[in-house]
Amino acid sequence: MGPKDLREFLQAIEASGDLVTVNDEIDWDEELSGLGRLSCERQGPAFMFNDVKDYDGWRVTTNPIATWRRMAIALGLPADTPVRKLYEIYAERETATIPPVIVKDGPCKEVTIVGDKLDLFDLPTPMIHEGDGGRYLGTWDLVVSKSHDSDWANWGMYRFMVHNEKYLTGYPRPTSHLGKMLLDGYVPKGKPMPIAIVIGADVASHFAAAATFHLNRNEADLAGGLGGRPVELVKCLTNDLMVPATAEIVIEAEVLPDGIAQEGPYGEYPGYRSGEMGDALCCRVTGITHRRNPILTVDTTGFMDSSATTTTISGAIAIKRRLEKHGIPVVDVYVPPEGGVHLAIVSVKRGGAETAKKIVEVLTQRRALMSKIIVVDEDVDVFNIPAVLHAFATKCHPERGTHIHTYTGRANALTPAYSQEERAKRLGASVAFDVTWPPEWPVGTTPVRATLDQMHASAMQKKVLDRWQSLGLK
Repeated sequence: MGPKDLREFLQAIEASGDLVTVNDEIDWDEELSGLGRLSCERQGPAFMFNDVKDYDGWRVTTNPIATWRRMAIALGLPADTPVRKLYEIYAERETATIPPVIVKDGPCKEVTIVGDKLDLFDLPTPMIHEGDGGRYLGTWDLVVSKSHDSDWANWGMYRFMVHNEKYLTGYPRPTSHLGKMLLDGYVPKGKPMPIAIVIGADVASHFAAAATFHLNRNEADLAGGLGGRPVELVKCLTNDLMVPATAEIVIEAEVLPDGIAQEGPYGEYPGYRSGEMGDALCCRVTGITHRRNPILTVDTTGFMDSSATTTTISGAIAIKRRLEKHGIPVVDVYVPPEGGVHLAIVSVKRGGAETAKKIVEVLTQRRALMSKIIVVDEDVDVFNIPAVLHAFATKCHPERGTHIHTYTGRANALTPAYSQEERAKRLGASVAFDVTWPPEWPVGTTPVRATLDQMHASAMQKKVLDRWQSLGLK
């Protein structure tokens, strides 16, 4: 069972040595986020900053889930749980959803702010990167929106930039669930769309918001399954949306159906600043509630950030299920966080050119998030990156092993390799690298890998392993 709220999670990662508390004053203007950014790049700890310049009484924590150790703790597991095991447990819990429970009140409403007292600059929102368009509040958040024509409520993770004291501008893409709800349901009727930006909820709820989940299913159910307990939900102050009751901060707002504001640029999860300032949706804040002694959570986005770690695990599981549905003999799928959610490694029972082509076609039918797919034989452990690199370098034919699939209108606009024109038109391509032995090769003609398990008999392998252990080696 995972931690019940953010504070319990922070206690757990502090006990495991994965949280560093800083009591000296820290500047919200890049210094705070700079430390968080460096820690991501070095696979270091999360930070808790207790003295933020200009913001007495507020605390900020950075990058809650930027390592597999912290992911394991968030799922209620030992910090040293292997990545493969994390995948297995996540996949099991994803299919065992637990519905939420409704409560009348919760810690997130200990302090309420409405009317003339509303001022977004009262929150210790950091300037995350030099060159960003402004101060970004929504980086590690959970955004609740509701369909205009049904009871379906969606949770997503979207970035929001402070525009002024009472307005936010954000980047939910038109193809996102929030974007489609707005354009299909509220804009045609000229009605504002209520949203709730939840900051510092229980970690399982943030996992659910970032997950690849079924359309018209409630992420609150998924959060319950991942955390092992039902999520407690409470009604917002100024609208009818339901939010996690133990959240640190809830910003209630309405997206204007006829208003836009400038947003960006911003250093995003692929590890680059992609794009320039442009038109984005505009939100008017209607209320702010928070806990006493509140904690603002920040993902210092970029290379190896919390969002990459979180989205890769659910994305990989979704890819595996999708390939299975299309009859592909998939064994394992791994989306390494180092790839900025642009690379997938797929192992199959039977490879070859036709299998590689089918994989890239299946994974680009709707939204093409992955631009590079490495297809390996089942004897290559997809979680063992050195083994994958060795196989890629030696088994992928430089001509016959490359299969490119191009498309229009569904490319990932945050792909750094795309030109400005390609991003605007959603023009893109994905490539599958066939790193499997051709099935048409005669039996016995494939090269034998020069490793202990391939070039030594089982009796000798056991003898060597026993000697290794007797020497006290790990």
